[in-house]
Amino acid sequence: MRTVLAAIVLAASFPLTAQPPIPQLVQFSGVVVTDSLAPIPFTNILVRNTYRGTMSDVFGYFSFVAQEGDTILFSALGFVRSNYVIPSDLPENKYSMIHVMSRDTVWLKEAVVYPWPSKEQFSEAFMNLNLPADDYQLTLRNLSPAEMVQRMESLPPDAYQSYQYQMAMDQTKLYYSGGTPPINLFNPVAWAQFIQAWQNGAFRKKD
Repeated sequence: MRTVLAAIVLAASFPLTAQPPIPQLVQFSGVVVTDSLAPIPFTNILVRNTYRGTMSDVFGYFSFVAQEGDTILFSALGFVRSNYVIPSDLPENKYSMIHVMSRDTVWLKEAVVYPWPSKEQFSEAFMNLNLPADDYQLTLRNLSPAEMVQRMESLPPDAYQSYQYQMAMDQTKLYYSGGTPPINLFNPVAWAQFIQAWQNGAFRKKD
């Protein structure tokens, strides 16, 4: 009995310390915008010293579960990093806000690009450069008959020529459908055209 009374007196002399209240969970949501109220998409939103957080969508909206008193870190490419502390003793378990971030401008040093390693080499290449006198000579060279014929021969058929050729093939196939197409080897007109072309020198070897 005396042992029990001694324990009670000892416990009364050392009162229990009050435990800190457990932070309340909060549905933390909001919108991240610029100074001009334009949404900032894909903003990284994290709770400091934790791996909890989320990322804003294309409209800058975010929502995740946090605790009262948490420090929220906001970071986005091209913007200054900022933070926000969720207030304590909220009247309800949800909290919304509009977070404004300022742009981060970085001024780079001037970069001068030179096409030549030295001025002497540039001067030599510039003096030896052979350019036409004016645009008129360039136009004459590009519009010369020989140049135009050479370019036309190397060009593939365009869409209209390909369409005409395909339509002609289809018409010929439909015209001789169910029959035998003619053989030009026995066509006297084709032989006459061949002989005429031979006499005109169409098959002579050109230099």
